[in-house]
Amino acid sequence: MAADISKMKALAKQTYNALSTEFPDSTCSLDYDCPQNLAIRGILSAQCTDKRVNITASDLFAKYPDMDKIASEDPEVIASIIKPCGLTASKTRSVMTFARKMTEEWNGTVPNDVDLLMEVPGIGRKIANLIVGEIYGTPAVVVDTHCKRVMKRIGITDSSDPAKVEKDIMKFFPEEQWISIGHLSVDLGRKYCTAKSPKCDECPLKSFCKRRI
Repeated sequence: MAADISKMKALAKQTYNALSTEFPDSTCSLDYDCPQNLAIRGILSAQCTDKRVNITASDLFAKYPDMDKIASEDPEVIASIIKPCGLTASKTRSVMTFARKMTEEWNGTVPNDVDLLMEVPGIGRKIANLIVGEIYGTPAVVVDTHCKRVMKRIGITDSSDPAKVEKDIMKFFPEEQWISIGHLSVDLGRKYCTAKSPKCDECPLKSFCKRRI
């Protein structure tokens, strides 16, 4: 067992080194200038591209720069703004719930607490981890569709369940890499390790990726 763990940690190190060399400027693909704006963008990102989220969220914040303004607005007005991101009804409810918690329960501060953040409908563990990791530097792993796919193909995990993938990443990668490995996985998934027709011949991990060898 110890030998297996050592082998997996070696694979994780090889993976991280290759990815950080290929993507030295890897960072969160959602724009934000304050914690609450990142949280709102995270809510809007479900089944929507980051590009669309960034555009739509910018429109929202231009009209409503403060959370109390969003919390007190007519839901139909908020819905009309965020409609381009899809899932309008559920996202409107989530955005307004988050805004109310910011103004009524959290004293205007986004909590550095995954469980508290997950009290907001629309903020699951992935987005909660993103928030505490990006804003507070709290070690956390963001497992999105790219991360699940590439980690399984590389051989870091044998599961497609986000919770299991998260645990495997936490087991094999050092804590200080948890935040960045999520961003690096997204970069790899978008450029090379796509869901369909991955560019294995061009991939920087081709010499050791489980799917390749």
